[in-house]
Amino acid sequence: MNTIKDDANEFASEAKKTANEFSNNARDTFGNNKNVENKKILVGILALFLGYLGVHKFILGYNKEGIIQLIASIVTCGIAGIIPFIEGIIYLTKTDEEFYNTYQLGKKGWF
Repeated sequence: MNTIKDDANEFASEAKKTANEFSNNARDTFGNNKNVENKKILVGILALFLGYLGVHKFILGYNKEGIIQLIASIVTCGIAGIIPFIEGIIYLTKTDEEFYNTYQLGKKGWF
């Protein structure tokens, strides 16, 4: 009888330790973005004014998307510049944490 109870206590303490480690790692990854440079304002303004050139994509490290935006703007004589204008509005209306998690950490290329 004691061995079952001891095994259960050992399992519970290991589960608690694992849960605490997971919680701390999640907090470090998602909750403490204070030391990381957030490019929200810079990228948002550039998307509004120079987005048709794909500049905001290059700053975020999305080189493929930046080239696609640049080519699309050239081919459509600038009409494709509507897309980065909308992206700029989306960038600027997100909270700093949402922007960081979605576009800098999560690497979401479009919208």
